[in-house]
Amino acid sequence: MNKKAMLEMQTWSDLPIELLELIFCRLSLEDNIRSSIACKRWNTAAISVRVVNHSPWLMYFPKFGNMYEFYDPAQRKTYSLELPELYGSRVCYTKDGWLLLYRPRTNRVFFFDPFSQEVVKLPRFELTYQIVAFSCAPTSNNCVVFTVRHISPTIVAISTCHPGATEWVTVNYQNRLPFVSSIWNKIVFCNGFFYCLSLTGWLGVFDPLEHTWNVLAVPPPKCPANFFAKNWWKGKFMSEHNGDILVIYTCCSENPIIFKLDQSKMFWREMKTLDRMTLFASFLSSHSRSDLPGMMRNSVYFSKVRFFGKRCISYSLDDCRYYPRKQCHDWGEQDPFENIWIEPPEDLSSFI
Repeated sequence: MNKKAMLEMQTWSDLPIELLELIFCRLSLEDNIRSSIACKRWNTAAISVRVVNHSPWLMYFPKFGNMYEFYDPAQRKTYSLELPELYGSRVCYTKDGWLLLYRPRTNRVFFFDPFSQEVVKLPRFELTYQIVAFSCAPTSNNCVVFTVRHISPTIVAISTCHPGATEWVTVNYQNRLPFVSSIWNKIVFCNGFFYCLSLTGWLGVFDPLEHTWNVLAVPPPKCPANFFAKNWWKGKFMSEHNGDILVIYTCCSENPIIFKLDQSKMFWREMKTLDRMTLFASFLSSHSRSDLPGMMRNSVYFSKVRFFGKRCISYSLDDCRYYPRKQCHDWGEQDPFENIWIEPPEDLSSFI
């Protein structure tokens, strides 16, 4: 049988599994389930990309005007929303679909849900350029807002607040190990603690219940020397996933390196795979997901979109390469307040 005849005898079930996944990941959940009963190969492909979680969206803050764009990396679509409530504000952090924002002219600090337009105000507080984070949605009684500021090589000032409070509480803490705090540091809330990554790779931990500060005796992650060239301090990201602390080190000439904190042996372990997990890295807050479409798994998505807003820069640990190819990015070129990852609305139809 010649090649032409063999091609004519092929059916839809003979499509490569990668192509089937690409098709099925664009179907609605209902259509995905219906398609999965066609045959065994379709069932395997459909289940592998069946979306349980939604990826976060990349929210862009305009330099002028009130029109905000939201990029969905799963569908490669961009949506727009007019939000005059954010005029004159600077984004600080996101979590659980809420933005934490700061108005420099008035020292106003507030939470904002861009999809419901709900606002939760906090007492006024001067935030220069120190890092800020919060533990959970401001609608929760457990919400704590946290910021840390460098005072001297041995002292940091930690300020906390919560929705409904009348003022911020600031306490100076002693550092037992070198720790430098600035806007380029990262914060995540994990297992009831705020973890802060310093410029030099040390990890500080704040307990909001006991009001204690401790710098862990864990040597910084080990990276090749070229990772500490120009703008090295801008190319670091930190996230948490199911109780694990993860850091991502990038270099414009090398593939990124991902480390996980081994909390039993207290050292940074390099990760060669994320398994089914996906990381979404941005300057001010990073996120993790599991059970996303197959082609998004075991990858890191960065807060940079190329090709006229059609393709988000990502790195695949399966393929050990960036997508699109040759997209190693110098993070020193990017404004840290330009964009941030945020949870999409539950009801997409109401947003569109």
